[in-house]
Amino acid sequence: MDTETRGKYDIRARVLKAMAHPTRLFIIDQLSMHERCVCELTDMIGADASTVSKHLSVLKNAGIVSDEKVGTKIYYSLRCFCFKSLFECIETVVKSSVKAQLKCIE
Repeated sequence: MDTETRGKYDIRARVLKAMAHPTRLFIIDQLSMHERCVCELTDMIGADASTVSKHLSVLKNAGIVSDEKVGTKIYYSLRCFCFKSLFECIETVVKSSVKAQLKCIE
């Protein structure tokens, strides 16, 4: 693999690594509906604000979310809205895997 190709896959891996946590996947799912402030996400997740902020920081550093300060609150939103189709693809893979496993025990 040449350097340019390697760089392309490194960037993809960085985005996938940032998403690879159940809480961050939940955040992405919630932000796909509309922007949210940290306080809303904290209540929804049931974690303290510093933990939620760390998750949001990981997502922001990967370029997945952006933020906007409004008064004393910070609102987060997705930078792109292709995650719904990605999540649908993942669910298709999971269903396919379960079907294959069920065939093995029948």
